[in-house]
Order: sequence, then C-alpha cells, then structure tokens
Amino acid sequence: MTDSTAQAENTEGKTEAPEAQAADPVAEARREAAEFKDKLLRTLAEMENLRRRTEREVADARMYGVASFARDVLAVADNMHRALEAIGPELREQADAKVKSLIEGVDLTERELLKSLEKNGVRKFSPQGEKFDPNVHQAVYEVPDADVPPGHVAQVVQAGYMIGERVLRPAMVGVAKAAPKPASNDNPPN
Repeated sequence: MTDSTAQAENTEGKTEAPEAQAADPVAEARREAAEFKDKLLRTLAEMENLRRRTEREVADARMYGVASFARDVLAVADNMHRALEAIGPELREQADAKVKSLIEGVDLTERELLKSLEKNGVRKFSPQGEKFDPNVHQAVYEVPDADVPPGHVAQVVQAGYMIGERVLRPAMVGVAKAAPKPASNDNPPN
C-alpha cells in the first residue's frame, strides 16, 4: 500500500464539512478562553479567601497570643486579691502607718496588674447573681439561698477572666438551689 492510498483511506472515514473545520478553531479558542476565565475567577476568589483568613489569623494571634502568659499571671492576681481580703476592715483600721502603706501598696499593685491585663485584652468578671452558664462558670457547690433564684450564681469563689470573647479561666461559683419544701403533715411516714 502506498502512502497516498493510506491517506485516502484515512480521509474517507472523515466526512467533515470545510465550514466545520474552519469554525472549530474559533469555537475551540472560545471554549479555552471561557475555561481560563473560570480558572482565573476561581483563583482570584481563592486568593481573596486566603487573604481574609490570614488577616483573621493574624488578628487572633495578636489577641490570643498572650493567653498562656495571662493564665500564668492570673495566679499572681489571685494571690494579691486573697492577701487583701485576708486583711479585714478592723485590722486595716488598727494597723500602724507602715502596715497601712504596705496594704495600700499591695492594693495599688493589684489594680495596676488588672489594668495591664485589660490593656492586653484580658478582663476580669464576677458573675454574682447571673444565671449559671457552664461555658463561663465552673460550679463548685450548690447552696440553698432564698434570695437568689435557683440555677443562678449565689456566691463567687474565684473570679473568672475573658480574653477577647473567649474564656481564659471560668469563674468558680456556688450555684443556688431550690430551698427544700417543708414536710407536710398530710401523709404520715410509713
């Protein structure tokens, strides 16, 4: 078989009109252009999403990057608060001038520490009287308290701290429970 015969056989099976062959490159170019445009738009959207996600992660890193350090500092703040509470009002009044200035210095240092924490996004909260929320409170015990509705915080054992909108440390609380119902004399015990 000669080359011209083989070419003739190959072209016999293909019966394309000359107009279709001429239109194909334009249609093919349009299809490719549409594909490239779609890829470009998807890439641009992906880049915009990446930019937003990166900005959010950087903002979170700034806000919550001090969380570990802040947790360590909370122990110092708690100890200062306990020390000040251990000195009752009577003892403060009876103390001599040197002890009073020491107490004032510790009080001032505690306030400055809390102010520094707040400047870095860490704020103290004391949920006295609020409805108990297990997301921000840690129940330590239940206490019967007629003045506080059941399921609300009756006592704050240890204040909680938030960093931004996240709980750095939950508040340790005593939760009010319903007062026991008085025993009725209608049904004597068996």
